[in-house]
Amino acid sequence: MTIDEATRDYEAWVAGFTPLVADDVALKHRRMAEDPFQFLRATFYRWVQRWPEVCPDLARALAVLAVADLHVENFGTWRDAEGRLVWGVNDFDEVCPLSYAADLVRLAASALLAGEGKGIDISPKDACRAILDGYAAGMAGGEPYVLAERHQWLRETAFGELRDPVRFWEKMDNLPAWQGTVPPEARRLLEKALPTATADVRISHRVAGLGSLGRHRFVAVGTWSGGRVAREVKVLVPSACVWAAGGDGAATVRYDEILAAALRVPDPFVALHSRWLVRRLAPDCSRIELASLSHKRDEKRLLRAMGFETANIHLGSPAAVKKVREDLEKRPEGWLHEAAEAMAGAVTADWKEWRRGNDTAKK
Repeated sequence: MTIDEATRDYEAWVAGFTPLVADDVALKHRRMAEDPFQFLRATFYRWVQRWPEVCPDLARALAVLAVADLHVENFGTWRDAEGRLVWGVNDFDEVCPLSYAADLVRLAASALLAGEGKGIDISPKDACRAILDGYAAGMAGGEPYVLAERHQWLRETAFGELRDPVRFWEKMDNLPAWQGTVPPEARRLLEKALPTATADVRISHRVAGLGSLGRHRFVAVGTWSGGRVAREVKVLVPSACVWAAGGDGAATVRYDEILAAALRVPDPFVALHSRWLVRRLAPDCSRIELASLSHKRDEKRLLRAMGFETANIHLGSPAAVKKVREDLEKRPEGWLHEAAEAMAGAVTADWKEWRRGNDTAKK
């Protein structure tokens, strides 16, 4: 199956669960053509097809409940019930059981691809070593990243100028009001999620992310007690892993399952209602793009933290922890770098094919 065929088939499968926004799908196709890193983020469905072909031994390794669509821009911050700032994996749309190595290889491959155009200044071997060191340490005893009295370096790294409150709310206020019909369930969830007596509420259709671009995502922005507040709902569908395995239309979304199982400080504003995910949006409660990170960041330390946080998620599969640690010890030196290079090469090959064969990408 070519990348064009896979894309058409996957999008038809998703449309069986939820209506797609044609303009957003076209935008996604254009973004896929920009560079291999953007292509990686947008095409987890293709990754899960290629993964067992390119890395068959690793694909057969012990399975855990995995993030699946993990990459270096799938991390962010939120506030816990105590108001503390927490950092960790930001998106679990594609959760499914996969080899523990799948998350590590995808994270490492994303670092390699991002390094080519996103300014990650670290050698591929050092990047993979940092991720693996962090993961091994986390599997030996994990801990969530609470950015209070500890991890000052990470707090300073995460808060660049693009996460400034003034810029954030300007961006929210500039979202055009949605002229179409807001699904009743989405409207009800937004209204319920906002603080009581929120004024001047405007609902917009937000264009964000890449993997889920094309599906409905609504944000309500209003004024409450002298400041701005925002809530978002987005529709979820079963993981692309289900599609790649043959597409079970009765499959469930496992987002809340991994949130409950992982070693994690929960975001009290995140909730799954049927297939709508509700969350709070704020300058300190959002995904972190590489462009917004401080230029003074320590790449090796940051990637090590990403590996450690990946372990925090995999610790949510406790029956597998001991065997994963044993399997890690048996792996030869450089295995993650070798696999990440192979998968990065497969992604780049598909990206080049997409650019050659897709008319939308050339416009």
